[in-house]
Amino acid sequence: MRQRPELQVGAENPPRERADAARNRAKILAAAAELFAAADARGITMDEIAKAAGVGRGTLYRRYPDVASIAVALLDEHESRLQGELISGPPPLGPGAEPVERLAAFYAAMVELLERHGHLVLGAETGAARFATGAYGFWRAHVMSLAREAEVDDPEALTDTLLAPLAPDVYRHQRDQGLSVERIRTALRQLAGLLR
Repeated sequence: MRQRPELQVGAENPPRERADAARNRAKILAAAAELFAAADARGITMDEIAKAAGVGRGTLYRRYPDVASIAVALLDEHESRLQGELISGPPPLGPGAEPVERLAAFYAAMVELLERHGHLVLGAETGAARFATGAYGFWRAHVMSLAREAEVDDPEALTDTLLAPLAPDVYRHQRDQGLSVERIRTALRQLAGLLR
């Protein structure tokens, strides 16, 4: 006997978000984005976000356990777009270019992301939390595959070193010290040359 489609094993229908929950989520994300843009995200509290969003603390904590999870939700769209370009976009960011060119293009794209959304990245990916994000795992796999393709010695040891300049607190420090975006991009292009 065939199962009806809605009862098939493995078929998943995620529950639809209630309208009030969707409104609250949108209010929380909008309020957090404004707070993160106005001040260092590392200093923003959950209470400040709840107050700015006009929601109760329980409503906020039901969806987001901490400030970092809110920053991750805001960042997800931007990081997902870049991940798609790395997988199937045109070269040199996407497949089809030499590893050095692809790494330089990745660095340029990450600098743009950090420049535009660094306030969110600071809220989500500083310290040890950086290494626990899915995005970091994706960036690490991408850079390691480029290092392997370039046949460098010990790509596993080199990968995190190549990603270190993209740490949001390092990037913010460089900008605070007066380094221009172009100077940072130029230095990262030079660093990409390690894959030669």
